Amino acid sequence: MLKRFSTAAFVAVAGFAFFSGGYWFGQSAYAPVDLNGPAADTPAELRQEFAPFWEVWQLVQTNYFRQPLDDGELTKGAIDGLLNSLDDPNTRYLPPEDQDMARRMLAGEFEGIGAEVESVDGAVTIIAPYEGSPAANAGLKPGDILRQADGVELTGMDIARAAALVRGPAGTTVHLVIERDGQLYSVDVVRDVIKIPSVRGEMLDSGLAYVRLSRFGDQTAAELEQLLATLMAQNPRGLILDLRQNPGGNLTTAVDVGDQFLPEGILLIERFGNGREELFEVTDEGLADAIPLAVLIDEGSASASEVLAGAIQDQERGVLIGQTSFGKGTVQTWQELSNGGGVRITIARWLTPDGRWIHEQGLTPDYLVPVAEAAEGQPPADAQLQAAEDYLLGRPVNADNE
Repeated sequence: MLKRFSTAAFVAVAGFAFFSGGYWFGQSAYAPVDLNGPAADTPAELRQEFAPFWEVWQLVQTNYFRQPLDDGELTKGAIDGLLNSLDDPNTRYLPPEDQDMARRMLAGEFEGIGAEVESVDGAVTIIAPYEGSPAANAGLKPGDILRQADGVELTGMDIARAAALVRGPAGTTVHLVIERDGQLYSVDVVRDVIKIPSVRGEMLDSGLAYVRLSRFGDQTAAELEQLLATLMAQNPRGLILDLRQNPGGNLTTAVDVGDQFLPEGILLIERFGNGREELFEVTDEGLADAIPLAVLIDEGSASASEVLAGAIQDQERGVLIGQTSFGKGTVQTWQELSNGGGVRITIARWLTPDGRWIHEQGLTPDYLVPVAEAAEGQPPADAQLQAAEDYLLGRPVNADNE
């Protein structure tokens, strides 16, 4: 996502504060118009254009057969209609509750039970509870299916709607019915504030460092610097940067993260509708800007993830391994509105350092490695991670384009 922002993982988290299809975005420092002023009266030159809108508004208020009407819903519908007419899926209105959730997601702090879930054949299934979370303390386990929340059936429900039922203020309790090994169990979970790091990593047995970025949030750059200091002190033979299913985030964070892995140069080019361009550059002061590098991407790697991966590919700083990325090549502002909601508006394209626009095409990996199928009764092997290890260790890489 480009603050300027993004998102595209279809996974719910933090019980469930969730990552949903789409993108998170923030106010661009280079927005070509001032979006920060107070709402003003209709400009004189537009009053004739707006007259039919207010005529219809009044007719609906006085004549529609279901009364009373919800003015808030009418306003939301009008805003949605205005933005939908632009035919841009990344320009949209966020009601106050969605605006608040998006900001919390970027901050990496949520209120809920602390479980990462996904929809499996229509069932809301726990991938993993976060360590030390209410979900973990309540005994929830990977593979548990959430069947009910406070008496509401979750099976077959959209993952976002299920998330809204399970999450809630810290200190409140949600009554869950779960299915485990074909048996139903009831469990009460007291919600809490869940802090989710966006960076994790470790030294692999092969002597390689592994770094996983799940998003480009407010704390990502600081978390990454701390982790890299620890890993680089162990003199790894190479580094694997995992950007799979990373939907993006703040553009400023992408620049800070890029600073750690790239030598001095251009990270991306921002091109506005009037042809003006802004360059975003990194320095040569990174902790991992010279170590052999392999980057894992897939169809869930979007926006800020593609910015970083695209710059690494253009500068031949490392290789991309995995599957073609999502293809999100635009930049949005994210402006708060007077009602507590927000609006995000596409203001520019972004290009890789070589001038590539990857929108709706994505980045093609240097080594195309599909996801491995799991053997019956066994977890799937991570063929992409194995390919990255093989590349960095100088072994043959098992890839479809080799």
